Amino acid sequence: MRVTKAAGTEVTVPHLAESLVSATIGKWMKKPGDYVEQYEVLCELITEKVNAEMPSPVEGVLKEILAEEGETVEVGGVICIIEEPGSATEATGQAVQHEASSAYRRGFEAADGDSSMRHRYSPAVQHLANEYRLDLTQIAGTGMGGRITRKDVREFIEGRQQRRPPAVDPQQADHQASPGREPADRQSPVRREEPQRRKEPLTTEKVPVRSTGLHLSETPRMPLIEVEPMQDTGRGEYFIDVTPIRNTIATRMRQSVTEIPHAWMMIEVDVTNLVLLRNKLKDEFRKQEGINLTYLAFMLKAVVNAIKDYPILNSVWAVDKIIVKKDINISLAVGTEDSVITPVIKKADRMNIAGLAREVDELSRRARTGKLKLDEVLGGTITVNNTGSFGSILSYPIINYPQAANLSFESIVKRPVVINDMIAVRSMVNICLSLDHRILDGLICGRFLQRLKENLEAFGPDTQLY
Repeated sequence: MRVTKAAGTEVTVPHLAESLVSATIGKWMKKPGDYVEQYEVLCELITEKVNAEMPSPVEGVLKEILAEEGETVEVGGVICIIEEPGSATEATGQAVQHEASSAYRRGFEAADGDSSMRHRYSPAVQHLANEYRLDLTQIAGTGMGGRITRKDVREFIEGRQQRRPPAVDPQQADHQASPGREPADRQSPVRREEPQRRKEPLTTEKVPVRSTGLHLSETPRMPLIEVEPMQDTGRGEYFIDVTPIRNTIATRMRQSVTEIPHAWMMIEVDVTNLVLLRNKLKDEFRKQEGINLTYLAFMLKAVVNAIKDYPILNSVWAVDKIIVKKDINISLAVGTEDSVITPVIKKADRMNIAGLAREVDELSRRARTGKLKLDEVLGGTITVNNTGSFGSILSYPIINYPQAANLSFESIVKRPVVINDMIAVRSMVNICLSLDHRILDGLICGRFLQRLKENLEAFGPDTQLY
């Protein structure tokens, strides 16, 4: 950081969360001399968990940038100086600065020349592109390395709407084109003959290869957005730049597997009654709440009740002590196109099944659109991973450091099961648990899984959602 400072209001790195001590400056959206409105984005802030946009706390002229792109600044550190309206120098040059800002925005990408991040799309950008059916290759990126930001997409959408001609009624247009002529359907009572439909060739109905699994019968989902083709190096390979979030995931996973002695357990659960219950309630719940009633909400409720009996699962490792939390804060693993984010359901022990379903829907949606706040991904003690949504029946999750355990809920599959010396077809699911052997042992985790199994198998027709 440079030492010289201009006169004006100092803009500092905000205290986004309790554990945040520093943030890395991403792409500057403004340059010295630009006029900045209050709350207009100044630059990107990259933290260990999420990326955030730094809004301007005041209105004025950006006089000096004190932290360059890629520089890490502690919380409270000054990153730029803004001269607020009222000063003589600012008043005389305000109009010129407005024009300079617009010109700078228009010519930003060409002046920068760096397009190394051009092909990296954030979940928020992908969501907007899918919602408005946009071709991202037609949008200029003003982020780091030419990356397209959410603001770029918003501006593109607003510009397209302004350029779009007003909608004209077809009948009115026909009448305007020939004022003396009535529309064809009014000239004659004879109706227009519809064009003869082409006979479609007969097709053979596909027969599902496997129908025993609830998830395995689904067609695998494909990415909604095609990533821009990479430059071929001529050796049959191409390179992908490591984003800050991917680098953080790599660092945390390496720390987890090297510092935490992992152990692993699995238990099989009969969830036939849960499947019947969920099928009975899902349509009514959808009408009432506007969201899907997933199995994950029941799973979370069963986990919370099991933790109440074995609170050591609700703990973190702190070198010379084990910290057992009072509130049950459960991390939820949410996969996006290019990363995994673990938002935290705070005080999950105070929620019913309907409340957990709403929280899962809200956090998952915010995670996939890049709208999570830093505080919403902190404070978890155990992670629940819904790998069953991918059709997985067995997994070995890595613990989210420094939490005590990571639990995966696999796909529900119909299997033949022996009950009272008779074979019955039941809906079965595997639940896998990775545990920190410094905190937990096999005995306590076995009892925890057994209680979790009892909770899941206890769901039935009389279970209340509220």
